[in-house]
Amino acid sequence: MKRVLTLMLAALLVFGLTACAGTPTTTVQPEATVKTGFGVVFSNSNSKDPADGEDGTIDTQAYAAAVMVDKDGKIVKCVIDAMQSKFTFTAESEIKTDAGTVFKTKTQLGDAYGMKGTSGITKEWYEQAAAFAAYAVGKTAAQIEGIAVADGIATDPDLTSSVTVHIAPFQNSVLKALANAKDLGAKATDKLGLAIEGTAAQTVQKATDDGPATAVAYNYYAAVTFDAAGKITSCIIDASQAKFAVENGKIATALDAEIKTKNELGDAYGMKNASTIKKEWYEQAAAFAAYAVGKTAADIKGIALSEGKPADADLASSVTVHVTSFINIIDMAAATAK
Repeated sequence: MKRVLTLMLAALLVFGLTACAGTPTTTVQPEATVKTGFGVVFSNSNSKDPADGEDGTIDTQAYAAAVMVDKDGKIVKCVIDAMQSKFTFTAESEIKTDAGTVFKTKTQLGDAYGMKGTSGITKEWYEQAAAFAAYAVGKTAAQIEGIAVADGIATDPDLTSSVTVHIAPFQNSVLKALANAKDLGAKATDKLGLAIEGTAAQTVQKATDDGPATAVAYNYYAAVTFDAAGKITSCIIDASQAKFAVENGKIATALDAEIKTKNELGDAYGMKNASTIKKEWYEQAAAFAAYAVGKTAADIKGIALSEGKPADADLASSVTVHVTSFINIIDMAAATAK
């Protein structure tokens, strides 16, 4: 009898080991290094010229995604948000939105964005963006790109109950973030934060001899990872200036014209020649991001400034632009990191 029991136990052990060996695992090792990526895409399709006695609207939306990606190209964490910058203008080509206007992201607006009441699933925009981000975890670029859609809306059963908005902006921002992802020092267990600061800075209300009335949606972006102690392990900083001219009471800028971020523009942004340290904007943003690694958000807020620029000699040797917005977005990313 003992021999039979022994043989049975041995057989069960072998079966168990075989079953385990045949079950693949996708668990990411906690200390595994992951890449950090950021991407942003734009949509201006809701913009319109004045009609029927009503003002015109420039409605430019920046959809941003931050990702952490493992060695196999699978998403470990994902955050999605969007900045909707709206400007009204008259048939006389005067932009009514003040240059001092500060915009909020759709996630910051929360329930005040007002989608829930018209949503077939009674989900607000931020809830649907978070649901898509959660769905993206564990997937590759090919899988994100291959999501089945009908009329722009996902048909995958795992998405239909939680996401009914058009998903192309979500897909495209995540795909761009994946394509841009780099090994900057983040670990799989780190928290991931995404922040956008948006203003109407540089907007020109009325036409002058120097040019037409111009609406400028000026956004700063940060994708930041934090360890358990709150120290920054990787950081990406970017910015965009979406400019729209208004002439003869109409939007004079092509709404489908490509909008590039300052990092995407690279040397074409044209700061290097005017820089006292001969550094382009993207180089200075990268230098500040690298400086932030190993520090907490509180450390970054405590950086000594002189007229908005770094006063620290080491930092000033590589960053001479105003960094107030850099500091703000890192602090915002820390506050929402998960």
